[in-house]
Amino acid sequence: MQTFRFRKTFGAELEAEERTAFTLWAPSSEEVFLEIEGKPAQRMNSDGQGLFSLKATCGAGTRYRFRVSSGQSVSDPASRSQPDGVLGVSVVTDPEAYQWQCPEWQGRPWNEAVIYELHAGLLGGYNGIEQLLDELAALGITAIELMPLNSFGGTRNWGYDGVLPYAPAAPYGSPDELKSLIDAAHVRGIMVFLDVVYNHFGPEGNFLPVYAAAFFDHAKNSTWGTGIAFDKPEVANFFIENVLYWLMEYRFDGVRIDAASAISDHAWFGALRERVERTVESGRHVHLILENENNDAGLLRDGFTAQWNDDGHNALHVLLTGERDGYYKMFAKDPTQDLARVLAEGFVYQGQLNPYSGKNRGMASGDLSATKFILFFQNHDQTGNRALGERLLALAKPEAVKAAYALLFLSPMIPMIFMGEEWGSLTPFYFFCDFHGELAEQIREGRRKEFAQFPAFQDEKNRERIPDPNALATFEASRPERAARETERGRAWLALTRQLLALRREWIIPYLHDVQSAGVHVLGTGALHARWRLDNKKILILFINISEKKYEIPETYHLIYEFSENRRVGLLPAFSLVACVEDVA
Repeated sequence: MQTFRFRKTFGAELEAEERTAFTLWAPSSEEVFLEIEGKPAQRMNSDGQGLFSLKATCGAGTRYRFRVSSGQSVSDPASRSQPDGVLGVSVVTDPEAYQWQCPEWQGRPWNEAVIYELHAGLLGGYNGIEQLLDELAALGITAIELMPLNSFGGTRNWGYDGVLPYAPAAPYGSPDELKSLIDAAHVRGIMVFLDVVYNHFGPEGNFLPVYAAAFFDHAKNSTWGTGIAFDKPEVANFFIENVLYWLMEYRFDGVRIDAASAISDHAWFGALRERVERTVESGRHVHLILENENNDAGLLRDGFTAQWNDDGHNALHVLLTGERDGYYKMFAKDPTQDLARVLAEGFVYQGQLNPYSGKNRGMASGDLSATKFILFFQNHDQTGNRALGERLLALAKPEAVKAAYALLFLSPMIPMIFMGEEWGSLTPFYFFCDFHGELAEQIREGRRKEFAQFPAFQDEKNRERIPDPNALATFEASRPERAARETERGRAWLALTRQLLALRREWIIPYLHDVQSAGVHVLGTGALHARWRLDNKKILILFINISEKKYEIPETYHLIYEFSENRRVGLLPAFSLVACVEDVA
């Protein structure tokens, strides 16, 4: 048995059984008092630069707050535990109380990643997810990615309204139950990634402006809220240490940085990467994943593992559904050519004008390995940010979706699916939260106004169909219906998923260390012939057709898989995929 701990600069650090060191950066406060439940308040020591500290006689389980000079009592921004929510007290915890069952786990190489994105609350919390690990491992999933766990207002939330980034959300379980989930995943060979949100704080429970106004930079405000001053060392370190805390104390195998383009200080990313490299144990596989609207290929060259490929999703979505509203208009002109560029070069937008924003977007990415890009066609964003939360199978022909599903798993890009996708779930995934009063009304009406720009929701009566994000029923309606997994249709989808992942393990994963595109040829609308050079001196060849037309193709290769009905030699039927390999000439 072994324990793990990361000593933070900020917050409460247990030093002995009955001694805890407390630290708060509060540059806007003239004085700070430590308030421990059941004890008189104690004045904290100031270094004159905004840092307040105190060592107190107390141990694990101590409930505390900080009282700042405004007279307000606030939660610890680096709290490890908030059992009563973001407006409640913080609790001192002993990070070394949990005894790890699989402390020797070193992670997995990135080329082995098959990612399963999930929402912890919808799958029964940390304990509920742990019960699903065996079936995910048997399916061929090698990584689960948890939507943000930082503590948020209320009892249900996507996680992007978090305000206490060190405190795992209490509605999902205790800190030790989260560790147990990660430990159990490692026993089964499954990596665990965490989605982290550093570009903004949520609307409820964020008291930093009261005592640390310097944490923010109003010149960097965005649609998410007040900008964060990443150029200040204390702020930069607060978030860098948060990554290290999750990697070292909780043994996460990586993080996915949400909305990286909204973090204005580019130097912060380099500092993060360097600290991770210095801190993480030698030989351990740790992965830094980006969501980056800017398509900043430079970060991928500078040591970041991979990026969610929204361009790939968008091109596929337009081809599969025909939708061209909103940001899909960026891919409306020639989605087949866009998909070809994705498969060959990673990004579609590599510096050209984005017609949606009117600005140039992206950087050249053709030199990067295909494994630098995570391909998907469903995730929390792309499904839940639809007004009615429809899954792709509710919007497109099932045969076309199945052909694209085969592309997802058999291309050299890293595949990611969204919970329930493995059995072809039709359960919608809605935007949900748990706010009250005026804030709840603002969110409810704001969501409906957001969709008024779309033709389908310009009529007020149609907008009334958009579920209330704050309603418990909206949350419950988003829970994947596991009964559908056991239907004939669900079992067929599971069999397809299992088959495709077995093929990926045999023919693709072992040979992705130095994979490069060998060209993509457009056969016609919705149909492509793509080739990649693997590092086993073979060429992987995919013929993909998600249109209703049929195309002639050569048959001089070693066939490893075909998804189609009524296919004959030399023909690529409608809604089909053919996978082959050939030796490098």
